[in-house]
Amino acid sequence: DSAEASPSVVFENTERCRPECLRILLETISGLTVDADFTIEWIPEINVAVATFIKSIDTKKFVEKCSQHKRVKEYKMTARLLESTQTIKAENLPDSISTDFLTVYFENPRNGGGPVSDVQLFPEENSAIITFCGHKGNT
Repeated sequence: DSAEASPSVVFENTERCRPECLRILLETISGLTVDADFTIEWIPEINVAVATFIKSIDTKKFVEKCSQHKRVKEYKMTARLLESTQTIKAENLPDSISTDFLTVYFENPRNGGGPVSDVQLFPEENSAIITFCGHKGNT
């Protein structure tokens, strides 16, 4: 398809692979460096890690390489592209957070962001709902 591939790759079933091990494994498979070329976000509650590439790479080919890699198979992990979404929920926000700060933060490409159309703060929950502009030019 003509849609641009996601810069983020989801790794599921990460419970058998320690964070340091996954970092080294992803550097080996990609030939890139964590922090300089990509970041890893851990979601231990659901045994998932998300690698987001700052440097532009073919993430579809990267997912294929990961799926065929011996160590990834040994750890029984799976890799797939992260689906695009227009709305996310940010939790555990500081009391002093502003909609302006969240807008700027989530528009930053380094954070995997894009143009933001709306931010709704929920101070009683220390959370916010961030809505991104549509991928086809909708706002």
